[in-house]
Amino acid sequence: MPQEAPPVDMDEASPQKTFCEFFAGIGLVYEALRRSGWQCVYANDIDPKKRAMYVGHYGAAAAEHYHQGDVWAADEVLQRIPRRPFLATASFPCTDMSLAGKRRGLAGRQSGALFGFLEVLARLDERRPPMVLLENVPGFLTSHHGADFAAAVAALADLGYWIDSFVVDAQTFVPQSRPRLFLAGYQQKLLRPPLFARRSDAELMNDRWRQTVERADRLRPARLRAAMESIEPLTGWAAVDCANPAASRPALAEAVDLDAAQAWWDPPQVERHLAMVFDRHRRKLDSLCGQQQGTAVLTAFRRVRQGKQRMEVRFDGVAGCLRTPRGGSAKQIVIVIDRGNLKMRWMTPREYARLQGAADYVLPDNAIQGLFGFGDAVCVPVLQWIDRNMLTPVWNAYRHDRELVASCSYSEPVALARTPSP
Repeated sequence: MPQEAPPVDMDEASPQKTFCEFFAGIGLVYEALRRSGWQCVYANDIDPKKRAMYVGHYGAAAAEHYHQGDVWAADEVLQRIPRRPFLATASFPCTDMSLAGKRRGLAGRQSGALFGFLEVLARLDERRPPMVLLENVPGFLTSHHGADFAAAVAALADLGYWIDSFVVDAQTFVPQSRPRLFLAGYQQKLLRPPLFARRSDAELMNDRWRQTVERADRLRPARLRAAMESIEPLTGWAAVDCANPAASRPALAEAVDLDAAQAWWDPPQVERHLAMVFDRHRRKLDSLCGQQQGTAVLTAFRRVRQGKQRMEVRFDGVAGCLRTPRGGSAKQIVIVIDRGNLKMRWMTPREYARLQGAADYVLPDNAIQGLFGFGDAVCVPVLQWIDRNMLTPVWNAYRHDRELVASCSYSEPVALARTPSP
């Protein structure tokens, strides 16, 4: 008779598609992942207004798993995370990676909150999620001459994760320029196709990791590739075999409301802003106005250049990167030229939502609160692409093997489709 199989840890035998969202904000990571069946079992953010938007959109039931609190309060965080989530995401603050944050990097108070998240991961121990996904601005790669990026890679590797990194720009999917750097971590037990580890002993023709990276060459720009070649994590590098994202961006006009009900500026305010425009931009605007036909939709930001306030206009059909509205320079301006008639106004929260790929998101009553929420969020189609091409394929491969093992007895050996040992 076949030998009776021992009890199987159900988290291992039949993994659930669950995740935790740290620095959750208004929940746009959840908005992306839930569309393929991921269930958010814990969300964390310190901002009560963002939590209010999250609950306002997802409903009262979402309040049960949204923990408004400091990620550094690890004891409380650990008590609230149920069982063992399969994935943890962390869109940690980018403020200290930018000029606005004086380039303090991970030494800064806000961006340094990443270490609070890493402490939670460390203390989860056996409940540590098999997959991790971090997100930040591209400046994360060069912060402190690359030391901050290397430190994050080392910290994840010390926790047992094999590492990947890639860049995806939202303008591939929506008319908004928003490049973001991602850092992914995979526990070794996930190393099976389509996830391939870099092998130092592999011949070039048989190096599946290198082939995978080269196939999706636009995901890893030269500077990122150079960093990956120079950093040697305690574990190693791993990548999911997928192609470059294909462009599917709608026109900017589809995200902007053109009707008369919008809060268009009066002529004096328009003229005041036109006076801020660089000469070369003004000539382009005058040319569009002189065409007297069709409709052109543009965006602009106010900037201080050489001690003067200027308005910089984009003519490429893509909005600038959405920001939180801290002062007029961070608020985006809509410019519409309709049959020679030029109009301007501030961009609305609903337009922010569309540019983040969340057109139907339930908006708060307070417009500034809405701008803050979306300006500090992730782009939904970007996360959907990552999920469709990386996260879910890895989860499916692991689930398939675990369920196969659980269904067999000791007398029925199973050969798993695993990547050769690194």
